[in-house]
Amino acid sequence: MCSFAAPTARSVRGRGTSRLAAVALVSGIVAASALTAAGPASAGEAPPQSRAGAGATMGGLKTFGAAVVHDGGQDQQVSAGLFEMSVDGGGTLQTYCVDLYNPTQRDAKYHETPWSGTSLGANKDAGRIRWILQHSYPQVNDLAALAEAAGIHGGLTEQDAAAGTQVAIWRYSDGVDVDAVDPQAEQLADHLFKSARQTSEPAASLTLDPPAVSGHPGELLGPVTVRTGAAGVAVSPPADAAMSGVRIVGKDGKPVITAADGTQLFFAVPEGAAAGSAQLTVQASTTVPVGRAFTSDSRSQTQILAGSSESTVSATASATWAARGPIPALSAKEDCVKGGVDITAVNRGDQPFTFELMGTAHSVPAGASRTVTMPLQEDQPYDVTITGAAGLSQRFTGVLDCRTRGGTTTLSTQTVAEPSPATVGGSTGTAGSSGSGGPTDLADTGGSTLTPLIAGSAIGLVVIGGAVLVLLRRREADQG
Repeated sequence: MCSFAAPTARSVRGRGTSRLAAVALVSGIVAASALTAAGPASAGEAPPQSRAGAGATMGGLKTFGAAVVHDGGQDQQVSAGLFEMSVDGGGTLQTYCVDLYNPTQRDAKYHETPWSGTSLGANKDAGRIRWILQHSYPQVNDLAALAEAAGIHGGLTEQDAAAGTQVAIWRYSDGVDVDAVDPQAEQLADHLFKSARQTSEPAASLTLDPPAVSGHPGELLGPVTVRTGAAGVAVSPPADAAMSGVRIVGKDGKPVITAADGTQLFFAVPEGAAAGSAQLTVQASTTVPVGRAFTSDSRSQTQILAGSSESTVSATASATWAARGPIPALSAKEDCVKGGVDITAVNRGDQPFTFELMGTAHSVPAGASRTVTMPLQEDQPYDVTITGAAGLSQRFTGVLDCRTRGGTTTLSTQTVAEPSPATVGGSTGTAGSSGSGGPTDLADTGGSTLTPLIAGSAIGLVVIGGAVLVLLRRREADQG
């Protein structure tokens, strides 16, 4: 549910009735897949691939009420509302979750992600979720107008608005039978759910397309096109530009230090330069479009953007060059429709680029490109390094997170860092908070407003609670 789990590398998300056991007993992760290519590997460890757009750290569930999920003959109360994240480099994001059956890791690192890399990619109703975001709180911060649109008499509180919006989203993101506890919040949820229309996926806040290029010394390698909604971006040359002589230029060959949407950038590599690689970075300050997805490699619950302050966003692109032989440009992206990671190699050299993936050899002819999908299981971490001639070494890491739940419909209890009591409703000091620092601010207490309401299962509930307490005591003993 939308609860906080302890941020530890040993925390592994499970599914269905086995979720509690998985959190308590699983101590390792699925072994990462390996990918190697013909030619010598570079010395040292290759850096992971960069992320494009906004990066942020989870702060907490800030404005929320209560909801009840009806599933498999069980009723379970959960917190429902707005999360807040702080953007790397400055800025704040407000998000709702689109991953009901999984916990949110405290202080988890998130990165902006295309819908195709999340459960939204295969969700035919993803566009309706964006419509809800555009037509409800906090995009519509006039609560009186929002209440009127939903036919609500008596007005809405911020907690009601956030809870109702989250409930409507869950009905599309997770396909669950869920109701808001507060009548006004429930009426808003019904209105949003019934009114939602299909909309398109929003553009990324900032990307470079393609993220990798290659070629020969003496050429302009590119183009790399800037895609952004920002008024302008700052362009940073490679870190070793003074030594390598590599410059970032426009089509006319003149150096570029600022750019805008649609600007084409090139790597100008000196003629006769030894085989090598370089990276450029662009950065801007802008608002992130509503509806952008955010995922975490720590298996923390997938989020969708509801609001953004002016925030720092960035993107990188790399270039590889050599005088002869295979010269690949390498990139990777998670593909939830295919259920794996797409590894793309574009070979600008005069010889085939060969590599092996999961025991199968692949070859990219000179002047051609090829995408190979590395199949993964749900929640499987991957750590892929492609190596090649002239010191080529590119690493890609992440976790495949494409489903909101497994095949079972049974709810189970989430373990949290510090259990705390919860009460139904959105009054001050109970189920909801807008702002931080109070005793009910989830980000500060480390607790959860999760209250199981499993009818007729009191004995089973005691057993589950005992298991959680045993787990927590063992953690305390290990940490002591």
